[in-house]
Amino acid sequence: MGFLIDFLMSNTTNKKQAESYIPKFLLLSLTLGLAPWSPPHIIGKVEWLLGGAVGMQPMDWFDLIMHGTPWVLLFGAIIREGKKKFFPN
Repeated sequence: MGFLIDFLMSNTTNKKQAESYIPKFLLLSLTLGLAPWSPPHIIGKVEWLLGGAVGMQPMDWFDLIMHGTPWVLLFGAIIREGKKKFFPN
């Protein structure tokens, strides 16, 4: 998980071309983010949350965070790469 710390702590204004974290976060999203695969667990948790989160226990919140974090990291990496490409400093 050293790449996660590197991603979070790296400087976006660095002139050197950093490695892309998108493939690593995509792999995390497709494995941990979608497990179990039929139906994807995160979809049920998000639907529950959008329905008002009535009856969600602390374990359900932890589960939502565990399955949602890879997706948040993936979208963050995509945004970061887009900013580097379209708004170079």
